[in-house]
Amino acid sequence: MPLARAAHPEPAVAVTLAATGLAIGLGQTAWGAVAVAAAVLVGQLSVGWLNDLVDAPRDARVGRTDKPIAAGTLSATVVRALVAVSALAAVGLSFLSGPLAGAAHVVALISAWGYDLRLKATPFSIVPYAVSFGLLTAFVTLGLPSPYWPPWWLVATASLLGSAAHFANTLPDLADDRETGVIGLPHRVGATGSRVAAALLVLAASATLVAGLPTVLGFLALGAAVIVTAVGLALGRRPGSRATFHAMLVVAVLDAAVLVAG
Repeated sequence: MPLARAAHPEPAVAVTLAATGLAIGLGQTAWGAVAVAAAVLVGQLSVGWLNDLVDAPRDARVGRTDKPIAAGTLSATVVRALVAVSALAAVGLSFLSGPLAGAAHVVALISAWGYDLRLKATPFSIVPYAVSFGLLTAFVTLGLPSPYWPPWWLVATASLLGSAAHFANTLPDLADDRETGVIGLPHRVGATGSRVAAALLVLAASATLVAGLPTVLGFLALGAAVIVTAVGLALGRRPGSRATFHAMLVVAVLDAAVLVAG
């Protein structure tokens, strides 16, 4: 379905599941967990749709048939309206978790929208990923029945995972992006540098999680992260493959499971 493809469903679902699982694992109520899931999912949809809307002219220039707006299978007007509605809805839903939690999520969304609109083509393209993912943990903990600021290692784990996802997600599109003038940090370090950065960052995230939560399950997840990352890097060398990015999503879910269990 073109509308779903334009929203980047895989990361949207993975981030939503991770945030909701974390909320449940930290003792959020059933209603609170639903509020977290709704705010994060709608927010992720707004980010995905905005990304494809902004990129549509560039995607059309390089013949991206996998992009519904650029391919002409989805109206830009419809997506523009959906971006506005989903963005407003995400802001409103965020404050169901309380004023501090809502503010944290809104700042995370502004950071992500800023990436779509401008920062993705600058050397600071990694910053929105680090900021938004880190603040997502604050959104969850500040919305708990007994709210608190998340510990450093939780924020660091999420920020490192987000940063890894940035490098991995950009890998298949490096050439097309360069051709249309989008030159972010991954483009400046190149394909090999981006693969190395993605691997090191995702492993650093898992190691940071184990440092903050040294359980047997955590060490097992760290070992699994090494294997998944290695497989993702190997398969991701094929032209156009998103295996590296999918590996980052798997590691993110593994880390979220460790947090829930811990």
